[in-house]
Amino acid sequence: MSTHNNNTKKPPASVIFIFGGSGDLNKRKLAPALFNLYLDSWMPEKFSIVGLGRTPYSNDHFRDHLLESVQEFSRRKNEPESLWNEFAQYISYLEMDAEDAASYSKISDYVKELEQQWGEHPNVIFYLAVAPQLVPDIASKLGALNICADTRCTRIVIEKPFGHDLKSAHELNQQLTGLFAEDQIYRIDHYLGKETVQNILALRFANALFEPIWNRNYIDHVQITVAETVGVEGRGGYYEQSGALRDMLQNHILQLLCMIGMEAPLSFEANEIRNKKVDVLNAIRKITRDQVHEYAVRGQYADGWMKGEKVKGYRQEDKVDTNSPVETFAAAKFFIDNWRWQDVPFYVRTGKFLHQKTSIITIQFKEAPHFSFPPEAAETWRSNRLTISIQPEMDIRLRFQAKRPGQSMTLNPVDMIFSYHDAYDGQEPEAYETLLLDVMEGNATQFMRSDQVESAWKVVMPIIEAWEARPPVDFPNYAPDSWGPEDAEALIARDGHNWVTLPAPHKD
Repeated sequence: MSTHNNNTKKPPASVIFIFGGSGDLNKRKLAPALFNLYLDSWMPEKFSIVGLGRTPYSNDHFRDHLLESVQEFSRRKNEPESLWNEFAQYISYLEMDAEDAASYSKISDYVKELEQQWGEHPNVIFYLAVAPQLVPDIASKLGALNICADTRCTRIVIEKPFGHDLKSAHELNQQLTGLFAEDQIYRIDHYLGKETVQNILALRFANALFEPIWNRNYIDHVQITVAETVGVEGRGGYYEQSGALRDMLQNHILQLLCMIGMEAPLSFEANEIRNKKVDVLNAIRKITRDQVHEYAVRGQYADGWMKGEKVKGYRQEDKVDTNSPVETFAAAKFFIDNWRWQDVPFYVRTGKFLHQKTSIITIQFKEAPHFSFPPEAAETWRSNRLTISIQPEMDIRLRFQAKRPGQSMTLNPVDMIFSYHDAYDGQEPEAYETLLLDVMEGNATQFMRSDQVESAWKVVMPIIEAWEARPPVDFPNYAPDSWGPEDAEALIARDGHNWVTLPAPHKD
């Protein structure tokens, strides 16, 4: 049936309803991910994928539409058409208006029909690939269906942004948990599905090497950088409501910080891991609005040149206010006030139109004593450093000191590098493949729980409130193809540090 055969246990029979079936997310991410799961023999023996939307499609027309998406966006663009034709038999389309409560009966009827056909009750998954403002209404109409009372088999998947601030996130959680059990709600953050992100837990807890030194006695500071080389790419309307702090820092970056900061879990059970992450968020030192200028920096890109191309400034982008105060860059310094991390700064930054596309986590260790070495050794002395690169390179580097060959005791920092691409054959799965499989299996480890979402909002709310109360006077304050505003360098330099970047990846 498929290109790869494995003896893994497949998920139970599942039907996946995709609201926004004709939309961008399904086209770019979901359809390619589901096809790849099928090719790798991970899909259930019995499954059905149903696109829901107002666009009138026949089943064949919808399948052709998704085939084009797979050929454009999949990591496997050139699979034999016979395999697609096999997979396409499992895809259908239901034309319905999500605002019309009566049309939801089509969903119940479809599930009943499958039940009779398959001779078993399937997992029913509702994937809301729709604009955030449509989520509450769709969720409440789904909640009224009898099938949603089955907390074991029915699941609802919701994309970020999850709320716009603490109040709206709390209201959305209240509404969803009034309709569904917490176990049924899968708040998806695709970042958590990335192989390298998942490997953080393996690196930390499966190796006796790191855990004993993973604390304030040995670690000087931690840095997390998520940098993009693109601007807002025509999403000015969305970005005006969001900004870098909400778009990246409140979710992706705080999740990475939790994985670096969390205590060892007793098991890999979903709630155990999520409890440990919430503990980190709750231990982050609360800053007052008056302290925000000491702990956080914002920036907005000007017009200029990016990799040889002329680009617009943020305020010249479509659907953006010409005096917009919205930040396209955010950096902050956090402290985790617990026994493990007391007084170890965590520096984070993210931004658009930065010099290099990169997501890296740097664990900077304290300096080893070097009084016993001769003076010439001290000149090139560097602290040990562990760097976890999430993208575009997927690798883990450990920097340590070694003696250079020769008669004098001259030390040099050298890197020991574990590269995914060199160590493993084949392509690693896309984040959405991992997460969709988790939803079918009912594994919520990589998904946000309601208290996690709200704790993350609590961390950033003082910064949001301070920035909204005090519009920036210096925007735009950084050029495209730079590393952001000077204040971001000052934020870390005040403590005697500098931001770590990796050399640009080699092009083959």
